[in-house]
Amino acid sequence: MSYKTILVHVDNGKRCAARLDVATRMARRFDAHLVGLNALTALRLPTYAAAEAGAVLIEAQQRSFAEQSRRAKQLFDNATGSAGLSKTEWRASEADAVDAVTLHARYADLIVLSQPNAADEGGVEDDFAERVVLACGRPVLMIPFADSFKSTGERVLVAWNATREATRALTDALPMLRDANEVKVIAINPEESDHGAVPAADISLFLARHGVRAEAVIDHGNDIDVGNELLSRAADFNSDLIVMGAYGHSRMRELIMGGATRTIITSMTVPVLLSH
Repeated sequence: MSYKTILVHVDNGKRCAARLDVATRMARRFDAHLVGLNALTALRLPTYAAAEAGAVLIEAQQRSFAEQSRRAKQLFDNATGSAGLSKTEWRASEADAVDAVTLHARYADLIVLSQPNAADEGGVEDDFAERVVLACGRPVLMIPFADSFKSTGERVLVAWNATREATRALTDALPMLRDANEVKVIAINPEESDHGAVPAADISLFLARHGVRAEAVIDHGNDIDVGNELLSRAADFNSDLIVMGAYGHSRMRELIMGGATRTIITSMTVPVLLSH
């Protein structure tokens, strides 16, 4: 397995250039077809407002969307051209951004999005990235909004707790892990019932059979929560990618994310590959 098709969401937000930089490097690294998708969340009008001024507002919004899409395509073309990529494709959607990215993600191996940032007016809702992670069924490489990254996936820290989500994330990351210079699998406060007598040993053996040389790291006894401990260890190891399962669900239009997942998404300092 390799990443043959990579999908990157392209908008006019402040972090789009950094997102495109990572996406183009990934496409070049795996000789993948890179798809740029522009999708914006439409303005939702109350019924009374739609009846009074709906046509005028819709027309204005369509003009705005067309201009934003044009600028987004220019960003994509500039980034892929500078990276020397030839296998590229541009798509634009007028559907809801979450629905559009989720749909197009079904036909890709890896999705590249940015960490949520309420201050970045990129045209999507604050919980856009989290909803895509939970809905798309594909690994999402989420890029922090606060920095740029010269490397991604050369020194990888895999969060392992023997759950379905962690298993999915690890297997989704196999192309990256095989190509990495260093892989560490960390089990934080592991319980023997889930991990066996030697935590992380079985999953390290699994990885070895897939051509990945991984070091098992056992982290015991810290009072700090799992998400912050994971970020702390990533800094200790100089990791440039965290791989972890994403835990969460939607309930009555409210997004409920797991504690460690929420911590990582809000406080990430390096790119994170998330699978649900």
